[in-house]
This record gives sequence, structure tokens and C-alpha cells, in this order.
Amino acid sequence: MVGVSAAASGLQIASGSKIASFDGLSSRSLALRKTEVCDLSSELESKVGKSRSVTVCSLKDLRDRIETVKNTQKITDAMKLVAAAKVRRAQEAVVNGRPFSENLVKVLFNVNSQLQTEDIDIPLTQIRPVKKVALVVCTGDRGLCGGFNNYILKKAEARMKELRALGVAYTIVSIGKKGNSYFKRRPEIPVDKFIDAGNSPTSKEAQAIADELFALFVSEEVDKVELLYTKFVSLIKSDPVIHTLLPLSPQGEVCDINGTCLDAADDELFRLSTKDGKFSVERETVRTETPAFSGVLQFEQEPVQILDALLPLYLNSQLLRALQESLASELAARMNAMNNASDNAADLKKNLSIVYNRQRQAKITGEILEIVAGANASG
Repeated sequence: MVGVSAAASGLQIASGSKIASFDGLSSRSLALRKTEVCDLSSELESKVGKSRSVTVCSLKDLRDRIETVKNTQKITDAMKLVAAAKVRRAQEAVVNGRPFSENLVKVLFNVNSQLQTEDIDIPLTQIRPVKKVALVVCTGDRGLCGGFNNYILKKAEARMKELRALGVAYTIVSIGKKGNSYFKRRPEIPVDKFIDAGNSPTSKEAQAIADELFALFVSEEVDKVELLYTKFVSLIKSDPVIHTLLPLSPQGEVCDINGTCLDAADDELFRLSTKDGKFSVERETVRTETPAFSGVLQFEQEPVQILDALLPLYLNSQLLRALQESLASELAARMNAMNNASDNAADLKKNLSIVYNRQRQAKITGEILEIVAGANASG
């Protein structure tokens, strides 16, 4: 991609003002080289002020650079709009999956209420001493999204350090190409499986991951499964979080690593909207009603068998929701990064235009002086 250098530029142009650097793009990845910009730093600008004989850059090179920056701005603006459209689709995927999740929560709540006095034995709810933990790390498949992938990987590194301090073994289940490449470069970190997430998480993909985790937990290879993903908060903020995925609570509660649980009936829904002509996100807590089953309702199967069948479905829905939130966070980070890149391109274009106009004016002034000097000499 030629000319996206404006996004990463930290050059000091014209009056010495510094263009804000874009941390999501490197000068190497955007094919930016200082020689291509003709070294328009404040040091050379000061030399030009002292000696007009110093040529910083040709006018043609400056015109080419300004045209390149204009094209860069068009590209980053387009990428921002594409990311915004994909964020909306991610929101619709979450909304479309809500009816199934709501009914699943209702059934779990009522079946569990009838089993409160019974000692149930379900593999997914079995709590045992933790000797080994499986960390499921969700990252993105692409870059150009600021520090999105770095934040979740740092969270994973911090959690691994905590487990090592506690003397607990761990293994990694990596989801996403960025995470896969990160752990492949570090053979000292034990990895159980590498999984590609894809651009649009589906129930089928979530089920494949759930089956892998189910096998690890039921076979007692691991005693606990923790899910690390990026929770979508707003278009400019996302929080890396850790949730305990297995063992599940019979009520379908979602708990963090500190044991703080959120009732499955309390769900959060985000909506992408526009306010004052700008993108914004509204997040609301939705309470799922859990009416009691009719007293005359009888189960054809034992409630324990029903719960044993429902909990894997709930595990699948939790994984799918985490993948959708992680994707929405990645797209929001990319949209924000491209917006910053567009702003930097506009600033760079402005400063290059100032330098171009100064040099053009100096060249015209020099030519006029030569004409005047020639006229005086001939006169």
C-alpha cells in the first residue's frame, strides 16, 4: 500500500510542529523513508532560513508527496467507513443471537430451581483442585488496529506470570492469526491448539472450540478453563477481560477469575448510533425475565439429563458471544486507527503545502532578482 506514510509520520515540518505519530502503523509497513520526503525536518528548515542557497527538496518531489498524501487520506477514510459498517454487522449478529440465549437462560434457571435440593453430578460443573489451567486467548486476524492485539497478549502474559507464581501449570488455546504467530515465535510457552477465528464468527466455529475445551476439561487434562477476550465498551475503548469458562455454574452464571459472578439473565447490549454527525456506541443492560414453569409441567426426561444437555449449549453461546465482542472491539480499534491516520494525513498535507509554497515563492523571488540584476547590468 503506497503512501500510507502519512499515518505513521512523526516528522517535524515547516515551523517545527510535530505530526502526531500513529502507533498502529510502522514506517516500514507503510514504505515511508525519510529520504523520500527530502528530509523536511526543522533542522534543515533552520538552515534554509540562514542560507537561501540550501535546497531542501525539489518542487516536483514536493508535489508528488502532496499527491501521495491525498491518496493516503482517501484510503484511510475508506478503511474507516468499512470498519464502521462491519461494526454494525457485528452488532446485528449479537442482537440476532439474543432470542436463543434468552430462552436458554430461562430453561437453565427453572431446571436448576428444581434441582436445588439434589446432589447433581454433571461433568461441566465439577469443581476440583486446580493443578492445570487452560487459557483461551482471543486475538484478531489482521493488524492496522492500534494496540488491540498487544493489549490482550499482555493480559495473557500477566496471567501466565500469576499462574507460575502460584505453581499452577497452564496451556494455551490460541484463537486468531495474530495470537497464533505470537505464540509460535515463543516455543517455551505450551500451546495445546491453534485456531483461526475468521472474519465472521459462527455457531459452528464456536462449537468446534467448545468441543475442544470440553474434551480437555472432562478428560481432566485441565482443571479450569479461563477465557481471555476484549470486551467491547465503546468505539474508543475496549477492555481485555478474563472469565472463568469451565467449570460452569448450574445457573449459567458468568464469573471472573476472582469469583465475582454475573447472573446470566443480566446481559449487556451495545448499539452503534450517530450523535451530532459522529459515530457513538450506546450500551444498555437488558434483564431477561425468568418466569417459573407451570406447576403442572412434567419433564419427560430427568432434570439432570436436561441440564447435562443444556450446559454445553450455554458454553457454546458464551464462546460465540466472546468471539463477537472481540471482533467488534477489533473493528472499532481499526476504525479509530484509520481515523487517526486520516487526521495525520491532513496535517502532513497542510505542512507539506506550506513548505512547497515557501520554496515556490523563494524560487520566483530569485528569478525576479536575476532579471532585475540582468536589466541593471545591461543598462
